[in-house]
Amino acid sequence: MFAAQAARTPDATAIIHGDHHLTYHHLDTHANRLAHHLTATGTHRGDIIGVLLERGTHLATALLATLKAGAAYAVLDPDFPDERLTTTTTDAHITTVITTTQHHHRLPHHLTTHTLDTLDLTHQPTTPPNTTTTGHDAACLMFTSGSTGRPKAILTPHHAITGTLHHQTYTPLGPTHTTLQCSPTSWDAFSLEFWGALLHGATTVLHPGQRPEPDTIDHLTHTHPITTLQTSSTLFNYLVDHHPTTFQHLHTAFTGGEPASPAHVARILRRYPGLRVVNGYGPAESMGFTTVHEVTSPEEAAGSSLPIGRPIVNKQAYVLDTALRPVPPGVTGELYLAGTGLAHGYHNQPALTATRFVPNPYGPPGTRLYRTGDLAHWTTHGHLTYDGRTDTQIKIRGFRIEPTDIEHTLLQHPDITQAALTPTTGPTGEPCLAAYLTTPPGTDLD
Repeated sequence: MFAAQAARTPDATAIIHGDHHLTYHHLDTHANRLAHHLTATGTHRGDIIGVLLERGTHLATALLATLKAGAAYAVLDPDFPDERLTTTTTDAHITTVITTTQHHHRLPHHLTTHTLDTLDLTHQPTTPPNTTTTGHDAACLMFTSGSTGRPKAILTPHHAITGTLHHQTYTPLGPTHTTLQCSPTSWDAFSLEFWGALLHGATTVLHPGQRPEPDTIDHLTHTHPITTLQTSSTLFNYLVDHHPTTFQHLHTAFTGGEPASPAHVARILRRYPGLRVVNGYGPAESMGFTTVHEVTSPEEAAGSSLPIGRPIVNKQAYVLDTALRPVPPGVTGELYLAGTGLAHGYHNQPALTATRFVPNPYGPPGTRLYRTGDLAHWTTHGHLTYDGRTDTQIKIRGFRIEPTDIEHTLLQHPDITQAALTPTTGPTGEPCLAAYLTTPPGTDLD
C-alpha cells in the first residue's frame, strides 16, 4: 500500500525530522535497499526484527524495510533500560536487530545486528524485494505491562493496521494533511500517526527525542502546517492549560488513552470553535482507536464525563455480562471488541491469549472477541461510556500499567517483604503512583 502511494505521489514529502525531509520516492528507495540487505542476510517471511533506533528518518526506513522483507518489527525504545531490552528480545525470540553504533553495545552479544550508520547499501537494488505478504501476516510486536512482572508482547497483523486506517471517517487524511508523530514509538498510537499519514499521501512530522514535550509540540504546530494531533488526555489537558495556541491551526485533535476532561475540551472549543475534538478509545490489542466520539460544541462537554462513542468502520463493540449476554442500555457490563483490528494474541503466551481472546458468539465462525477488562455501558443514544476496570490495571498519561508488574520488581529488593501499588495525586494535581512497602524488623530504608 505504501509502494502504491509512493508511485502516485513520488515527490510529495513523506517524513520531516528537523531539517531532514524525505519524499515518498526516497523513503521507498531507501527501504527497498535495506529490505534487499535483510533478505540477503537471512531474514524470512514471519521473522520478527527488533528496531532499536532514535525517532528519525532511520527509524522510518527500518520499519518500512522490515515489512518489505516480509518480517514484523518490534520497536525497542532507546530510553528503556538495557535490562528491559534484553528481556523483551529474549521473550520475543528476536534474533536480529536494526540499530546504530550508538546502541549496538546495549544488546545481547548473540543477536545479529545491522548498524544503519555504517551499512553501505548503495549496491542494493532500488526495486522492492520479491517477497509475499498477506494481511494475516504479522506486522508488528508491541510490548505492554504484564501482571507477571515481565512485559507481554502483542502480535498484530497487517490487516489490523490497514483496517483501522482505511475507509474511515474519524480522521481526515490525504495529500493536504500533516500529522505530528509525537507518541512514544513503542505505543500503538505510533502506528496511527505514522502509517495513517504514509498510507494516504500525507506528511508526518517526527517529534525530536523519544518523549513528547509540550514546548516542542507547540513549536512544531506553529513551524509546520500540522493538521492532526493525537495525545493522551493528560497531555491534551496540559496543552490546553499552558499552550492553548498549539490548537490554533489544527483541523483535528484527538484525546485518548485515559478518560477525557470535559472541562478542558469545552475550554479549547470555546477558544477555537472550528476545531474538531475527538475522544478516542481502544487498547493495543485492537490496534488503537476502536471507538470514537466527536465533541461538537462546548455545551456537549458540560457533563462530568464524555462518551467514548461508537465503533469505527470494520470494528465492533459489545457490552456483555458474565455469561457473554448483551446488557441493556444504561447497565454496566464488560466491554468486548471484535473486527479487523484484533491482534493475533500475545506472542509465545497461548494460555494468556486464550483467556483474553475468546470465541465470538455474535460473529462468523472462527472470529474472536477481545475481553478488554474495561467496564462500560451504552447510552440510549447508542454511545459507549467508560465506567472503569474489572481488575487493578490503571492508566496514567496514556501508559497502561499492571500494578503487580511494579510490585514484582520492588519485591526483588532484599529489604522489601511486601509491596502494594496504588494511583494517587501529586502536589499539583497530576496523576502519579505511590508504593507502600513493608520491611524486615530493624531495617532502615534509604
